[in-house]
Amino acid sequence: MLFGTFDAARHPRIEVVAEGLAAAGHAVERCNVPWRASTAERVAALHRPLLAIRLVGRLLAAWFSLWRRSRHVADPEVVVVGYLGVLDVHLARRRWPRAVLVLDHLAPVGGIVTDRASGATLRARAARWLDARAVAAADVVVVDTEEHRVRGGEVVVPVGAPAAWFAARAEGAAQPRGPLKVVFFGLYTPLHGAVTVAEALRAVAAAGVEIEVTMIGTGQDRAAAEARASLVPGLRWRDWVEPGELPAVVADHHLCLGIFGTTPKAARVVPNKVFQGAAAGCAVLTADTPPQRRVLGDAASYVPAGDPAALAAALSAMAADPDLREHARAAAAARADEGFRPAAVVIPLLAALETAIGSADSDSASHHGGP
Repeated sequence: MLFGTFDAARHPRIEVVAEGLAAAGHAVERCNVPWRASTAERVAALHRPLLAIRLVGRLLAAWFSLWRRSRHVADPEVVVVGYLGVLDVHLARRRWPRAVLVLDHLAPVGGIVTDRASGATLRARAARWLDARAVAAADVVVVDTEEHRVRGGEVVVPVGAPAAWFAARAEGAAQPRGPLKVVFFGLYTPLHGAVTVAEALRAVAAAGVEIEVTMIGTGQDRAAAEARASLVPGLRWRDWVEPGELPAVVADHHLCLGIFGTTPKAARVVPNKVFQGAAAGCAVLTADTPPQRRVLGDAASYVPAGDPAALAAALSAMAADPDLREHARAAAAARADEGFRPAAVVIPLLAALETAIGSADSDSASHHGGP
């Protein structure tokens, strides 16, 4: 059972988990009512009481609907609480006290608060308290990188990419020749390094290098990035692309940009878009951080975080050499086929579930006087 107020359109990680579990032969049901609160709103609510009250009201309404829906499904053996479910996990525990409860703790809330609101010590403490309570309520805690392990017992399950991204590559991709086509997409939080990207694009344009760039999304650093790159030719800004259309849009580019921020969180994550871009058949260019090196290996190109000059040089090199571009695309696609498909991503989770279910069965037998 996939349970909670997660929003699969905004955070597709839950789709990867669902597809992987289904590929392994598990029957996957959903009990989901999205909590209409963006990550930015949730962070802001920690210091804005009126906003907090509104968001709590929305959450309670979503929980009421979840509880009603859950009464019409058979009791599951395993409940997976989706990303940003640090509150949902407590409702799930109350609803199914004997189920094996999995918390997809993709990125701890404490890290999100620190990344988006530097110096917010009290907010960060409150967020870390929420993290600790959520982790304590779960039987299996899933994180996405080794850097997010805190207790040592968390299961590392890479983000991966849903099947739709692989299908987009098969259905069509950018032509190998012509100007380099670059795509950047995300929420424009500090970890993305959108301002670094904009400064690099300005340097590329100043050098007379021809590239075509699509910047997708809105968020905290969008205005600053747009101001830095306001005179760059061949640059297109798009506020929103429907989730169902995004794989095809990305697949129509040669190169997908990852993250270039210098925040602590940026050094701990491997973002959705590098998995998705590789799956869609794009070359990947991102910051040189340990978790990204570990996951992508030689299938990506790297520059130092927060270094627009290095990023500009890498973009110029790929723009000047179509063969280099195509080699990079092939390497990224091969890595995606090998390790980013849902069936491959969930292998560590399947092993953890087997152990947890066996332990739960033993406890039940002991409680009932079994052998």
